[in-house]
Amino acid sequence: MVPHLITALTGPINELEQRVLDSMPAIERWFRLEWMEHTPPFYSSVDVRNAGFKLAPVDTNLYPGGWNNLTHEMLPLAVQAAMAAIEKICPEARNLLVIPENGQPSSFYLANLAQLQRIFNMAGLNVRLGSIDPAVKKNTTFELQNGDKVTLEPVIRSKRRLGLKDFDPCTILLNNDLSAGVPGILEETYEQYLLPPLHAGWPTRRKSTHFKCYEEVSKRLGKLLGVDPWLIHPLFDRCEDVNLDQSSGFDCLQTQVDSVLTRVKRKYKEYGIKEKPFVVVKADHGTHELGIVTVRDAKDMQALQERIQTLNKGRKSPFLPHDFIVQEGVLTQERVNDAVAEPVVYMMDRYVVGGFYRVHANRGIDENLNAPGAGYVPLAFEHSTQLPQPGVKPGASVPNRFYMYGVVGRLAMLAASYELEATDPDAQDFE
Repeated sequence: MVPHLITALTGPINELEQRVLDSMPAIERWFRLEWMEHTPPFYSSVDVRNAGFKLAPVDTNLYPGGWNNLTHEMLPLAVQAAMAAIEKICPEARNLLVIPENGQPSSFYLANLAQLQRIFNMAGLNVRLGSIDPAVKKNTTFELQNGDKVTLEPVIRSKRRLGLKDFDPCTILLNNDLSAGVPGILEETYEQYLLPPLHAGWPTRRKSTHFKCYEEVSKRLGKLLGVDPWLIHPLFDRCEDVNLDQSSGFDCLQTQVDSVLTRVKRKYKEYGIKEKPFVVVKADHGTHELGIVTVRDAKDMQALQERIQTLNKGRKSPFLPHDFIVQEGVLTQERVNDAVAEPVVYMMDRYVVGGFYRVHANRGIDENLNAPGAGYVPLAFEHSTQLPQPGVKPGASVPNRFYMYGVVGRLAMLAASYELEATDPDAQDFE
């Protein structure tokens, strides 16, 4: 599936693509040296937006679902990456326990679990799914449309270990972002490898910390490529402890929105970009009932204020103070069958293993596509993202465009490894 790019073939993104291809040996060496000093997250996915004049990540997920969207052609890469990742952590590993999200699983999420089970099984592990949801009191088997079966089993906690009946894993893989908090059952498992670590969950993680780390690595890659890091980095700011019950909380948001919009307008002017700049306001950690709000001007700020007031009316308890991030909005100029689309890059260990297009027919180029009604086109990375085609003119080669997405995805993954180092409670204790 070749995306329909409405951007001109002479646009800045093609100059960036050319620069990335010309610098490929230097980029790969740079990543190799980084991975000698930093540990990549066990697995991750990155939402990338291609505005035609810039290419930037807008979200990095350290507990990716959606593995079912990877095609069969991508599985060998995922299995090899899984082997490499497990070998580094626990070479003698035999049993892997995957802990899914709590709550009633959708068929889509169950298919994701089946795919994860398949990948790690092929990597040489016995894989079982252990639920920490108190509602799961006995083994529950779900049958999927394609004939796959997924069995969730209640996790058993002994004094120092987690496991299932007749199953003692040396490694535990979380596919649960802990947005409801870290349950006690997962704490103090010193004898087993827990992947990702607990501080990768939303109780600790902040999007602003991630994008601060991303800003740092994008400046360094920008210097290597000889390009303005803004071309691969969304500007942002944050508001701490915003109390939506008080006008002061809204004032803080307004100040940061004005500040980020001003900086974006300056960049648009510098590059002669005629599009209208916008910013996105969202929770700095996890999600918030306010949702994701797009702001272009004072009129949108007024709408945001009205939305807050509407949310407030029906509440029995006040809003708890929350941190928000105000991020430069990145348009997506990609289409799949005339519907707005964005690539999602999937990685395991330090490798790009595949990806797909998230497509939404009812959303605009400046809106969040990760919403009900989204579809997935799993054919985007039909060629390996590691095998570009040198010598092909920019904008004309699918492998080249996807190699570039893979570079940006890996850059966000490197930022995540910096972020996890910075928030590691054991490292801070050690200091």
